[in-house]
Amino acid sequence: MTQIPLLSLIIWVPIIGGIICMFAGDDRKATRARCIALFTAFLNLMLCIPLYTHFDNSTSAMQFVENVDWIAKFGIHYQLGVDGISVLMVILSTITTFLVVIASWKPIQKNVAQYMAAFLIMQGMMVGVFESLDAILFYVFWEGMLIPMYLCIGMWGGPRRTYASIKFFLYTFLGSALMLIALLYLRTKSNDFNILSFYSIKLTMHEQVYIFIAFLFAFAVKIPMWPVHTWLPDAHTEAPAGGSVVLAALMLKMGIYGILRFSMPITPDASQHLAGLMIVLSLIAIVYIAIVAIGQSDMKRLIAYSSVAHMGFTTLACFVVYKIVARTGDLQDAYLTLEGGMVQMLSHAFSTGAMFLGVGVLYERLHSREIGDYGGVAHKMPLFAAFFMLFALANVGLPGTSGFVGEFLIILGSFKASYVITLFAATTLVLSAVYTLWLYKRVFFGVVTRKEVESMKDLELPEYLVLGILAFLVLFIGLYPNALLKTFHTSIGHLLELSTTSKL
Repeated sequence: MTQIPLLSLIIWVPIIGGIICMFAGDDRKATRARCIALFTAFLNLMLCIPLYTHFDNSTSAMQFVENVDWIAKFGIHYQLGVDGISVLMVILSTITTFLVVIASWKPIQKNVAQYMAAFLIMQGMMVGVFESLDAILFYVFWEGMLIPMYLCIGMWGGPRRTYASIKFFLYTFLGSALMLIALLYLRTKSNDFNILSFYSIKLTMHEQVYIFIAFLFAFAVKIPMWPVHTWLPDAHTEAPAGGSVVLAALMLKMGIYGILRFSMPITPDASQHLAGLMIVLSLIAIVYIAIVAIGQSDMKRLIAYSSVAHMGFTTLACFVVYKIVARTGDLQDAYLTLEGGMVQMLSHAFSTGAMFLGVGVLYERLHSREIGDYGGVAHKMPLFAAFFMLFALANVGLPGTSGFVGEFLIILGSFKASYVITLFAATTLVLSAVYTLWLYKRVFFGVVTRKEVESMKDLELPEYLVLGILAFLVLFIGLYPNALLKTFHTSIGHLLELSTTSKL
């Protein structure tokens, strides 16, 4: 019996759906475009059910593998597969797009068909990044997803959308150029572009350092790490709510995924050698950027800076494992931080994505993102205020929410490496509480500063549905994190073995 190409379907169903959506007609037939997009996103979400139920948690091997010659002359294959790390990222992509389509049902009124098409095509490209086992295929999807996001910001963004979209594209595109050079160099060493075959290549320290730096330019911009983070606040501020959600939930995670899939297992000696530098950069992001977030007056800009700080926490988890292994010599001690980093990625996607959607809800009613324009919103929108409080507390890391699990595991594991590192990392718990609760207090409590707030109505059905689903996910992960941990535990173990075995 021929195996169903499940991974290909999850890539190409949204891309084909997006193309169909583009020809759905003008804005007079916007409902047709919305229905096509919703059906496509829902169908893709349903395809993830057999992907998850038939996934074998006991092995680190790639599963649901598809391999077809693409450009045989150069050894380039259309090769797909998922392990415990990538399968969750694929599912996250489909959930995010489904929620974005619902959340955009009413706010987007111009060029609706093109807007929905952009997000569907973007989803297919992002899923392709997580599923690719061929380096060139990975690069094609990696670069391809920039185009719909560029259009999303440039066409449906705010007043400075042109500046923000060009800055976003240039930063991410130029950062990826060195990655392509590194992939071509690895091809000369392995005679093919199979990512898994790169793991067995013997490399000198000089080679590893150069390759690590080439990868770092691409992945650090995408995360984004300090000091190449400046494109993110502009992109978030000008992007529509759906674009901000995809940026926060998915695109930032691709940088971390690149480090896990390429930097650590391909250049383990360089990763260990440069771990100190990466930890310092991560701690700067955690502390300095969090302080910058406190001084923001724009809600989206504040949440964007908080994303940089939280991603710094995740990059810390990736590289502190080398300090742990060097100090204890036990891989088991490194499990905590890396698994915490994975949970943190998924938690951040839901909590921060929900906060961006919440800002979108407020913007639709008052057409302002300035914190000073609000006040007393909880009196007029009590249900929305309750939802936003939950997501704010998850962002802070309250026990019982998804934000607590990842941060707790990372801090617990980092004790094995250094008390000083742990002390600086733990400041995120205080600083995130400062800017998040200060934001909440000024917007939802206090005196009403504009009379328009008095006429604001509480959540409508699509908004209630989207925020309700995200609230469930935040609480589910917080109360039952084992649903995630058991999925990627074996794959994390295999990654740690690859990442701590010398290739010199």
